[in-house]
Amino acid sequence: MKKYLAFLTLAIAIVSFNFTTIENSNVGAVMSWNLTEYDFGQIELNRPVTADFKFQNSGTTPLVIVSAQGSCGCTVAEYTKGEILPGEFGEVTATYNAAKVGVFNKAVTVNANTANGPITLRVKGEVVN
Repeated sequence: MKKYLAFLTLAIAIVSFNFTTIENSNVGAVMSWNLTEYDFGQIELNRPVTADFKFQNSGTTPLVIVSAQGSCGCTVAEYTKGEILPGEFGEVTATYNAAKVGVFNKAVTVNANTANGPITLRVKGEVVN
């Protein structure tokens, strides 16, 4: 009975180790960002401002951005198209149309073929007259 329990424990340990190794060796595409929030401070009314968010594919497979959408019509996003190979860099650019006086805090949602799901980038500041 002791030999059977020892064998069973060893078999479970080996299977657990193998699953961990397989899971970690197949990382997929990973976006590593230089920053995810940009504060413009005070900006002039009717003067659009742009923030550049740079990232690196630190994963093991090519990364593809499917979409980048602003939270409203006042924020437009552009992004690197096509495959971004492991180790390469890409960019998401968010432009805020400063058409209204006041404090703003806007989001850009980036959808890509990453396991972590969408990432939210933020731009904020205050539009002054």
